Amino acid sequence: MQSPRIVVVGSLNADLVVRTARFPQPGETLTGSELAVIPGGKGANQAVAAGRLGGDVTMVGAVGDDAHGSLLLESLSSSGVDVTRIARRDDVATGTAVITVDDAGENTIIVSPGANGTLTPDRMGEAWTALDGAGVVCLCLEVPIDTVLETARRGAAAGALVLLNLSPYGPVPEELLQATGVLLVNEHEAADLAGVDPEGAGWEATATALRSHGIRRAVVTTGAAGSVVIDGEADPTSVPSPTVDAVDTTGCGDAFMGALALRLAAGDELVDAARFASTVGSYAATGAGAQASYPDQEQLAAFLEQR
Repeated sequence: MQSPRIVVVGSLNADLVVRTARFPQPGETLTGSELAVIPGGKGANQAVAAGRLGGDVTMVGAVGDDAHGSLLLESLSSSGVDVTRIARRDDVATGTAVITVDDAGENTIIVSPGANGTLTPDRMGEAWTALDGAGVVCLCLEVPIDTVLETARRGAAAGALVLLNLSPYGPVPEELLQATGVLLVNEHEAADLAGVDPEGAGWEATATALRSHGIRRAVVTTGAAGSVVIDGEADPTSVPSPTVDAVDTTGCGDAFMGALALRLAAGDELVDAARFASTVGSYAATGAGAQASYPDQEQLAAFLEQR
């Protein structure tokens, strides 16, 4: 039986990627690889990750009426994602992300919002109907915060689980946190939000601090180490990731988010969903780019057989 639908309300960006041996210092110029233009954006990445693994996924967002917009729609469609709620704007370019990747597989990213910035509540129109009957609603902070908040309100009121990725990190209304069913952050974002450093104060103290913001369920990713799951009053649980030789970590967090949404929509416990998501995130680190590195069901099964 098909799991409840996943709705992703978020960003779509064309990733402009250059590989380099190391990152430049301020004022320094380096020569990199040939420029690669590939589909990305946190929202689109999350939708593709869930769609490739068999999820029933609808993407809500905005792109420009340009080649980058067509590239993104094609990638989503070919991954089984419903793109009928994505608006095409003729007065603004598709969002872009300038990405550098070094020889260690680490990256730096600068985002130009473009059409993502036009996804305001008053321009959502019929796209709001995507929330009808949704099981999980995925949100990130690469679209206007008013839209994120209104989507969380509507999603929670409709009975959907609101999965919020607090990235790129910034201050958010307490009401948004109250409407969030599961928070996904990395350990730096967790420290910023909670005001407690998990490394120094420990995960119990971090969980207590997050609860003071109304967050009772959270997954905190910890890079190659995996993640820590906070679920109600239970002790925080560490979930290790499979060990891989990383090629490119771009979009691994989004792969994690999409996979987490997929399993939560299927009814998994949070710790089980995080374990599955850790495996998908690790798989993504073994390939170049974001969406291009995400597995389908068959590829993930082969990866697991090799563990």
